[in-house]
Amino acid sequence: MQLQLKIIGILFIALSLTHIAFPRYFKWKTNLAELSLINKQMMLIHTFFIALTLLLTGMLCYTSTDALIETRLGNRIIFGLFIFTAIRFIIQFAGYSSKLWKGKLFETIIHVLFSFMWAYISIVFFMIFWATKNL
Repeated sequence: MQLQLKIIGILFIALSLTHIAFPRYFKWKTNLAELSLINKQMMLIHTFFIALTLLLTGMLCYTSTDALIETRLGNRIIFGLFIFTAIRFIIQFAGYSSKLWKGKLFETIIHVLFSFMWAYISIVFFMIFWATKNL
């Protein structure tokens, strides 16, 4: 399971770094221009904090695998991460309209990759939690 947590750590770190490209890729300068100042700033600030959370979670998974697997606190953290990623997996289907990706090759590939990624991460976190729940 240590290897799986290290892989998840790398995935989270990589995902956090992709957020750097969001403003340009999604054309936020143009697309957010009509929003009020508070909505514009909330979008930018929340994106920053999501990226930061992903980065720190990735670093935790990568550098503290033993502690996450072998301690009661680690077990509780893993359970919380399972809940977080399981909900994120559900949101992949319930939160994003299929209009965003259906009939578009690149967007469909990204949708499928993220669906598998969130499923994989959720399953690994659940398996670790289940295997260590009696700590």
